[in-house]
Formats: sequence, structure tokens, C-alpha cells
Amino acid sequence: MGKDDKIRLGISIGDLNGVGVEVILKTFEDQRMLDFCTPIIFGSTKTLSYHKNALNLKNPIQGISQINKPVANKLNLFNVWQELVDINLGQASEVAGKYAYLSLKSATEALKNNDIDVLVTAPINKHTIQSDAFNFKGHTEYLESELEGTSLMILMDGDLRMGLATTHLPLKDVAEKITAQLIEDKIDILNKTLIQDFGIQKPKIAVLGLNPHCGDNGVIGTEEIEIMIPTLNKIQEKGILAYGPFAADSFLGNKSYTDFDAILAMYHDQGLAPFKALSFGHGVNFTAGLSRIRTSPDHGTAFDIAGKGQADYSSFKEAVFSAIAIFRARATYLKLKENQLLVK
Repeated sequence: MGKDDKIRLGISIGDLNGVGVEVILKTFEDQRMLDFCTPIIFGSTKTLSYHKNALNLKNPIQGISQINKPVANKLNLFNVWQELVDINLGQASEVAGKYAYLSLKSATEALKNNDIDVLVTAPINKHTIQSDAFNFKGHTEYLESELEGTSLMILMDGDLRMGLATTHLPLKDVAEKITAQLIEDKIDILNKTLIQDFGIQKPKIAVLGLNPHCGDNGVIGTEEIEIMIPTLNKIQEKGILAYGPFAADSFLGNKSYTDFDAILAMYHDQGLAPFKALSFGHGVNFTAGLSRIRTSPDHGTAFDIAGKGQADYSSFKEAVFSAIAIFRARATYLKLKENQLLVK
């Protein structure tokens, strides 16, 4: 792909009763967005028409019947289903969950088949999407099962990048999952993605401790002494600049994170609570470590404002730009690696 070629950007529609369609349509109301990519929504004409009417949005939409033939300079729609779907904005329903899955499944297949270059996912309801076909805790776990690689969830906003060693786990289960192998694997993925997807040649990674005050030398917990410090020493011997463990509260509070290219938190809320306090509405969720690129906004379905025209589309727009930037950075990295000079 040349530098002037437009990236084929697939979009899964998310929960039909949430704000997903609204933030998608609002993002592409600005026709200048079509200068950067060729967007393809995986949904249905009837569904999008319902949302356009409810929100008084006027986006022109180009229906396509073949996913590998999108129309440039248009907001494309690939019809995954034809039937009229019962939509109740702001309400959780199994019907909405069913069609959120159908959209995601179709988009993922297109990604695997190279019919699209990147995938941006609108928010799902993790409860209503559950079925025999979708038995996963979220997008990240589903995509890991469908694509090559091991996933690492990263929330990012500019130079602030927060990776998660564990994601959608009950808090009571986190400690037993924090093993030397897990930490080493996640740091390897984080280091690699910083190099190939963000162009940082020698990234610096901060690792947060599991326990308050990093266990206070074993008084509060021993994971830092027994697992984390030996593992970080081993990782540093490989030449990876991973440091810690750092106490999460002071590390984020005194802005020590500005000295690092990324942070690895041990569990979901340890990383995402401070991240969203700093960046909510502008952050992007990036699934690193997989063979294909997927991003999403940093918010959920927002049922409380669905259909009211109040949804802020900033995060979704940033997810689009991030997917494009990561795709181009990775393509450049792989091309350079392929053509690298061998020194004898």
C-alpha cells in the first residue's frame, strides 16, 4: 500500500440500542474524514435509517453488496442482514445483542480475509451479546480467539498508554493470575507494539505493583518480592527497558508516567480508573498483540443518553485516526524489517 492509498476501515455497529450508531454517523458527518480512509459499516440499511431519523442526521450512505468493492469517498454500508430489527433506544435487549454479534462476526471475517485493513468497534453490551455463538467477556477475548496472536488491551491518549496484564476478571481472581510468565509475555507484547506500531525504537515501560505500596516489603503482600522483581530483572537482561514495580497511587499521582512510553497495570481498574480520570472522552482502546489492528472508543453503550443526540463522538473519531496511524506505522516497520541490510 502506498502512502496515498486510503485504508479500508471496517466498523462494527455495536449495540443497536446504544450510542454506537450515533457516534459513527457523527464522526463521518465531516466529509473530510473520507480523505483519510474508506469506511465500511457492517449493519443494515433499515437499522441505520432508523437511527438517522431518530437523531435527525443526514449522512449520505452508500450501500454495497460486495465487501471487497467499497466506493471511495463515500460512507459505505455492507448489509449483514435485511430484516427489520426491533430497536428500543436506551434499553438492553437480547435482540440488540444478537445483531451486535452478527455485525462483529461479519466485520471480523472481512478483517481475516483482508477485505478490510483495520477494524473499529462500536460499544457492545457484554451481557446481552452472550449466546452459544458468543461466549466471551468482551471484544478483546473474542478477537483473540479469531485472530493470530495473544492480546494485550491498551488504553491510550497521546503519549499516555496504559496496558493491562489482566482484563475482564473478578478482582478476587486477579492475584492468582499474576505469574512470572504472564508478566513476561505481556511486557514482550507491549515492547513489540511500541516498536512496530508506534515507532519507538527503545521504549521505556513502567510496571505497576499488584498490592498497595507494592506490598511494603511483604507486609501487605508478597507478589512483588516473589514474582515481579525477579521477573523484571530477567526481562531487563534481555535488553527490554521495563522498570518497577511502582506503587500505583503515587506513580499516577505525581505524574511519573510522563517519563515512560507505556505503563503495564496488573488489573482492569488499577489502570483504567486513573486513565479515564485523565483522558475520558478522548481515549482509545487498542488491542495489541494480534495479527490485525482493532481499536474502539473508551466508553460503553451509554444507554442513558442513547437516542438523545448527546453522545460525544470524540473518542470514536480518535479510534479511527489511531487505527489508521497504527496500520501505517506497522506496514512501514514490516517493510523496513523485510528489506533490512544484513551486516556480516
